Amino acid sequence: MASITLKNIVKTYDNKVTVIPDLNLEIRDREFIILVGPSGCGKSTTLRMIAGLEEVTAGELYIGEKKVNNVAPKDRDIAMVFQNYALYPHMTVYKNMAFGLMLRKTPRAEIDRKVHEAAKILGIEEYLNRKPRALSGGQRQRVALGRAMVRNPSVFLLDEPLSNLDAKLRTQMRTEITRLHQHLETTFVYVTHDQTEAMTMADRIVVMKDGVIQQVDTPQVLYHKPRNLFVAGFIGSPQMNFIDASVSFESGDIFLSFGPCRIRVPAALAAHAPLKQYEEKQIILGLRPEDLHTEDSFLSLAADAKFNAHVELAEMMGSEIYLYLEAGGQKLIARTPSRTQIQSGSDIQIAVDVNKIYLFDKETEQAIGNE
Repeated sequence: MASITLKNIVKTYDNKVTVIPDLNLEIRDREFIILVGPSGCGKSTTLRMIAGLEEVTAGELYIGEKKVNNVAPKDRDIAMVFQNYALYPHMTVYKNMAFGLMLRKTPRAEIDRKVHEAAKILGIEEYLNRKPRALSGGQRQRVALGRAMVRNPSVFLLDEPLSNLDAKLRTQMRTEITRLHQHLETTFVYVTHDQTEAMTMADRIVVMKDGVIQQVDTPQVLYHKPRNLFVAGFIGSPQMNFIDASVSFESGDIFLSFGPCRIRVPAALAAHAPLKQYEEKQIILGLRPEDLHTEDSFLSLAADAKFNAHVELAEMMGSEIYLYLEAGGQKLIARTPSRTQIQSGSDIQIAVDVNKIYLFDKETEQAIGNE
């Protein structure tokens, strides 16, 4: 097993474009860590540098105690699972899984044992004599995982392995990969642009933007205590509402206003958020869709945290409704239970759970008082 350390890693291509300016990351032994971010943020490049498929321009890369900057991929004790499976179409499932061991001149009996063990864990024993074209997408992905497993690597690297699967299969394979990690007790480094995958699978998530790490933490901390505007907007579905709000002080209370709407900042947040410096200035107020409520039980308790809104669209999602709102000149999304029966075109009141509001500096985009 192995930890992975990236120290001051820089990646610059021949055209002088720097995609990773200075990356520092410590991945613990046996950890399941996921790199997320929009296309072009550098997550796949980071993974490929760990694999040895991309050269490190500057900095130091360690797998365990060994510096591997100049070590060939085959000597790094890693296995990589690709987005497109990369299976040999002319070989059976058995031979695809055994191929790497054959190249290493592993004894035939050991190859057979390892292939059957992996196939049993992944539930593909009955497909060992088939060729990839006779398999479904999910079955091919299991074969790709099995091919990596038989090598018993210290590190698994997975580059968007579920992106070619349909929604139902993705959900199923998320569970299977999580179970596989628990069974193998090996370090997993996983790249995806899908924050649902990251939130449901990872021990820790690395959120990246423009080659820079924005925050590294558990899914729970990223969701409840985002460090900046980018992380707050990237984690959560539908994404957090962002509102330009002005700060005012009245009789010891702090209010956030947008249009005719006003919300009183709760005492707990006001106590440690340095809002005095923002008096009569604008900040960004963050409200998650699930923290906007329409039920009478919330409205009756929200004397200083409710406002009028117009429902532009009510989108039925089964167990809940997404309400696309206009309030105080701002566009908002609320996520409410389907029993509310709110229709498009309605004028309603919205109550805010003030214990779950987020504040951000408009210039720096850093969180205010999010401790």
